[in-house]
Amino acid sequence: MTEQDILYIAAKAADDKKAEDITVLDMRGVSLVADYFIICHGNSEKQVQAIAREVKEKANESGLNVKRLEGFDEARWILIDLEDVIVHIFHRDERIYYNLERLWGDAPRVNIHERLTQ
Repeated sequence: MTEQDILYIAAKAADDKKAEDITVLDMRGVSLVADYFIICHGNSEKQVQAIAREVKEKANESGLNVKRLEGFDEARWILIDLEDVIVHIFHRDERIYYNLERLWGDAPRVNIHERLTQ
């Protein structure tokens, strides 16, 4: 399975649970942590948890290894480590506060939206 497939599976799962402002950053050459970050948010703790559950479930169904899932109980910032792809699911307020897109401003953005609408 390619990184692009992993990106699509995770982004589609988040989109299916109405995650907002799904952004993909190409971290290759910018960070050693992962090749891609998916950043999105929900408007309540329950929605943030629902998005995380869906991403984890779809990853497992696809045979992907979920290395780590952190922050689920608090549901303010959930991190799902899919090895080369890390999914950051924020509560809206935390996303504004941490502003990872600005923090990692050197990372190019990947347009996943065209594929999500297919």
